[in-house]
Amino acid sequence: MADTAAAPLLTSHKTRPAKAPSIDDTIETYMGATGALQLLKAVLLAFAWAFDAQQVFISVFTDAEPQWHCTGADASCSAAVASPCALPPGAWAWDRPAVTSVVSEWSLKCAGPALVSLPASSFFAGCLAGGFLLTTLADSLLGRRKMLLVSIVSMSVAGVLTAFSPNVWVYAALRFMSGFGRSMVGTCTLVLSTELVGKRWRDTVCVAGFFCFTLGFLSLPALAYTFREESWRNMYLWTSVPSLCYSILFYFLVQESPRWLLVRGRKQDAIETLQQIASLNGNSITSSFSMLHACTMNNDTAEESGGDSVFATLHSMWERPWALRRLAAIMTASFGVGMVYYGMPLNVGNLGSNLYLSVTYNALAELPSSILSWLLMGRINRRSSVIALTGAAGVWSLACVVIPQGAARMAAELLSFFATCTAFNVIMMYSIELFPTSVRNSAVGLVRQALVLGGVAAPVLVALGRERSFLSFGVFGLVVGCFGMFAACLPETRGKGMSDTMDEEEHKEAAVAACTVDDADCNSDLV
Repeated sequence: MADTAAAPLLTSHKTRPAKAPSIDDTIETYMGATGALQLLKAVLLAFAWAFDAQQVFISVFTDAEPQWHCTGADASCSAAVASPCALPPGAWAWDRPAVTSVVSEWSLKCAGPALVSLPASSFFAGCLAGGFLLTTLADSLLGRRKMLLVSIVSMSVAGVLTAFSPNVWVYAALRFMSGFGRSMVGTCTLVLSTELVGKRWRDTVCVAGFFCFTLGFLSLPALAYTFREESWRNMYLWTSVPSLCYSILFYFLVQESPRWLLVRGRKQDAIETLQQIASLNGNSITSSFSMLHACTMNNDTAEESGGDSVFATLHSMWERPWALRRLAAIMTASFGVGMVYYGMPLNVGNLGSNLYLSVTYNALAELPSSILSWLLMGRINRRSSVIALTGAAGVWSLACVVIPQGAARMAAELLSFFATCTAFNVIMMYSIELFPTSVRNSAVGLVRQALVLGGVAAPVLVALGRERSFLSFGVFGLVVGCFGMFAACLPETRGKGMSDTMDEEEHKEAAVAACTVDDADCNSDLV
């Protein structure tokens, strides 16, 4: 009788099966709290963004169109002449030595906008090609660390060779090579730095990368002003040689992502890396790593993270409709952001103001953008922020079409660029949260390539905009404002945990659809 009475009590409570520890929980447990040395190493890693920024925007100065003046040798030359192309030789001259710009050294002034914009467009085309061909290597064969090292070295070597270009065709080809090598620097830096620290510091090191990018951008007007009377080749030497030195420091100090090692099934390598990180944080791992061996990993995990096929990660996303929807939506929004982000600094020459000051103001606009992103990243919704920021960027860019040259136009351009920079930061963090570890670097790489694809068209629009401002500022505003609306198709990720495998993320996607708002247990499982 007692047994029958006790039976309902023992079976009436439905218990959930124990949930196996995730890779994220495992790494957090063994690394411990992120210490100062580990955080410093992550910031050092983020400094690769500074060299990335230098190569992206260096053509603003090296490919700038110099000012010219009449020499008085011909009466047909006067201040009313808009272009010297119709003037005879000797009737005009450059204000500065011809070697200060590729336009003046190789007489590209009258060659047409296509040839003038060729080197810059070649660079972005190289970024695009490298991004699509190399992006999966960081998820599959090489990993984040090796891919980043190869990218930095190849970008730097191409930059050094660019300084010795004999003509515009070789120059454009080397710029393509530099862009091809550089294509993975930002992506691998962002992904690796966020995977080397604990959850609490991910937003911080992510924004640290954006801040370092700003520092690299800011260094360009200072270098250009220093070499304003000297050859443009100095700019490439002074940005590429330090980058090569940094790659040596990087090789000895930075570890591979333990998260990627675990997803790839390389547990012993992951254990060694975790021990190194734990010692930096002042901890010592004395356990038997039983929690690590209990991680929810199997052979399918390694296969979807790349397996033996370089493009397996892309196939893994292609066969899942939810992943394709996310990728298409965020890449479309990124295209519009990239057109303005890369186009505005190239377009400052059309503002009618001092080139050095205009570029400095644009670079300084990234500082409050990075700070604002850091302060708000943990508090703002990603989806609505992208829509609002791209809309604001579009409105201010369109305002530049109707505002005459002067301080007001410069202010509108800066506001548009500021909103675009902040949208860029949010989109990069958003893309990290939208995709699991097994395909994260590939997905973030494709998002960055969409940004670069927008940059490919920017130099041509800038060259055309010298005659009609709508073809630069107007197109920029329409594209970023309209394409940013595609972010409305994406799920919100703020406060959600990061998945490690496609199956895990797919389970979350299905759980979100099945959950009701009042189901507290269900909602807690999604965090």
